[in-house]
Parts: sequence; C-alpha cells; structure tokens
Amino acid sequence: MKLLVAVKRVVDYNVKVRVKSDHSGVETAGVKMSMNPFDEIAVEEAVRLKEKGVATDIVAVSLGVSQCQETLRTALAMGADRAIHVETDEKLDVISVSKVMASIALDEKAELIFCGGQQADWDSHALGAATAEGLQWPQVTWTNALEIREGQLIGKHDVDEGNEAFSLALPAVVTTQQGLNEPRYPTLPNIMKAKKKEVRKLPLEQFGVKARVKFQGEAVQVKERLNRMLDTKDASAAASELVKLLRNEARVIA
Repeated sequence: MKLLVAVKRVVDYNVKVRVKSDHSGVETAGVKMSMNPFDEIAVEEAVRLKEKGVATDIVAVSLGVSQCQETLRTALAMGADRAIHVETDEKLDVISVSKVMASIALDEKAELIFCGGQQADWDSHALGAATAEGLQWPQVTWTNALEIREGQLIGKHDVDEGNEAFSLALPAVVTTQQGLNEPRYPTLPNIMKAKKKEVRKLPLEQFGVKARVKFQGEAVQVKERLNRMLDTKDASAAASELVKLLRNEARVIA
C-alpha cells in the first residue's frame, strides 16, 4: 500500500509571529521554520503503519518555496521513503493545494492520504476535506486511533460527547490530531540517510493550478479589554449588568 502525506513549512510554534511592516505577510526572514506540528503527527502515523507491514511506500508532499525541501528532509528522516516538492513562490489557498494533492495521489496510485488536522499558519482544517472531495474519497477527521485490517480502515475519532468508532474501505483521506501518537525525533543516522533519499521537484505549472484567493494583507488582531468591575453583591443584578455590557459595549451578543 502506498501512502501520501501532506507536509507544510510554517513558522516554528515556539516563535512569536510578527507581521511585516507593510502588512504584506508574516515575517520569515531570519525566523526559525519547521514542519506544521499536525503534519508531524501525520508522518508519524504513516511510518507506524509501514513498521506494522501495512504500508510499503510513504511519499511526503509539500508545496512552496525552495526551503520546503528542508521540511521534506525532516519527513524523510522520520521514515518517509520519498518526497515530492511542488515548487512555487505563490501563496496558494487550500482549494488550489487540494487539487495538486489529488493529482499526485492519482499519479502515484496512493490508497491513503494523511493530512494534518489543522494548518498552523492559516488555522485551517480544510485541506483534508477539500482533497477528499476532489477525489470523491471518504474522509475521517480528528482521528485518535487508527489501524488497517483486511483492506478496511478502522479507528476512532473525537466527537462532541466523546469518541466515535468508524470503519471504511480504502482509498480514503485521514486528518490527524494530537493524541493519535507522539511524533519521533529523527536520529542522526536517519538524518544522514534522508540526505540520500529522493526529493522530486515538480513545477506548479504542471498541474494547471492558480490561486483562487488573493491575499491582500495581514495584521495582528488586537483585542482591548473593558476592565469593568461590577459594583454589586447581588448576583441577579450583576448578571443583568453583565448582559448589558456584553450587548451594548462589547457587542458580542445580540
């Protein structure tokens, strides 16, 4: 079985994000970048399936600037077999990325696609769903337990009141979340081996995809607190006053 894993290069989660002075985007010059944490979980789960003898080939895929190869090398050091880098300097929306992922999945004859349940830079959950829709494959989200038995994908995922068990036939798309596994740290020998693994470069133009959403600018959202103290010991009066403040000053309720 061949697995496809989407990985994305983002600002490291330990770094405080800063917006450029002209508001054209997030400052990345001299900033530590790393793999999207949710994608690390996806890579780890794919590697575990291979270690169990279920998967035979793991292909990591990333879209973006040339430095994305560093992120792909991390995935290779974790245990992926090959990598595909779709080169572009253009900032792509989720729908455009999903079309590329779907095209590569068909070309590679993949049976299972892993996507991180959330993209840290956009705070988006849409890539897995958009890819599944493009391929007309089933999708399971927020997965916290997973195994493959007799061609069936079996596991559990989070719902509002606990866990929900599922089973479905492959091919499929799975989005991963914290709690599914603990991603491994690449060892030095595996980092060295990763340097010799294949990273195939493909131009974005090959897929006939263009961004459908144009980003006009970015800014830091600043929320000011009212800092209003309710001067009453009457719980009923305090609740009434709080509702008035939330409605008339904070404007967060109707």
